[in-house]
Parts: sequence; C-alpha cells; structure tokens
Amino acid sequence: MLHPAAIKAPHILLVEDNPGDILLVKESFRSLGSPYQLSIAKDGRQALDFMHATLGTPSSSTPDLILLDLNLPKISGHEVLAKLKGMIEFHRIPIIVLSTSEAPADIAKAYALAANCYLCKPAGLDEFFHLMQTLMEFWLKLARFPQDDSADAAVC
Repeated sequence: MLHPAAIKAPHILLVEDNPGDILLVKESFRSLGSPYQLSIAKDGRQALDFMHATLGTPSSSTPDLILLDLNLPKISGHEVLAKLKGMIEFHRIPIIVLSTSEAPADIAKAYALAANCYLCKPAGLDEFFHLMQTLMEFWLKLARFPQDDSADAAVC
C-alpha cells in the first residue's frame, strides 16, 4: 500500500525548541521544491497537545512523519516518544529522532521506546540539507506503510 503522503503533500510535525534548527529544517524542505505541510511544536507538551488535537479529525490533520528532538522543555523527547508510540492511534506514524546527542544511552533509549530511526544533526549546512533530502526521499516516497489496523494480521 502507498503511504498517504504519496497522494497528498506530506504533513510533517517538527518537535524542536531551537529556532536555528527550525529555520534549517524549513529551508531544507523549501530547497527540495516539493509541496509539504510543516507543523511545529516547540516543546514536548505542545507536541502531545498537537497530536491529541488530531484525534477524531480527518486523517489529513495527522502528521505523516514526526521529527523529534530529545532535549525539549516541559516534556522530554524520550517521554513524547514513549507516549506517542504507546497510543494505538499514533504508533504507526514514523518518529525520527533528530538530535545533537551522539550518546549511546540516548540512542539505545530512543530505540527501546520504538523510535523508527535515530539521526544525529550534522554541523554543516550542506550536510544538514543532504540529510533532510535523504530523509524525505526515504520516509515519504520510498517507504510503504499499512493503511489500517486490519493489516496487522497480514504477513509478508
């Protein structure tokens, strides 16, 4: 089955408190020239509130992908990850940890909480743009996802 993003502009939730990193993500996506919808939550509480607000709304309001920083005010990225992956309504949304931390403990904890991927933010602008391009290509164009819970019983 095609990912919903294959038939509409992908909706990305960026959970990031650093204004510079928010700008880098926006510019990276803008440079790709592809349509997208970007929602931003500047702390863990805003991220959870945003996601809870999508419950019972059309699926177009639910993000196709979440980019999650770990070091967030109010509620940590690890806590956001645990809460979202623990909710049946959201557990299929790919959550990509995008962090400056290269600490093995942070990486191990993110994967233990069911992160779909852990990426370290590169220091250089060109490297950051390349990372965003690769991320968009893989997660929103190439990857395939089941469309509903009835696919849980299917085996490839």
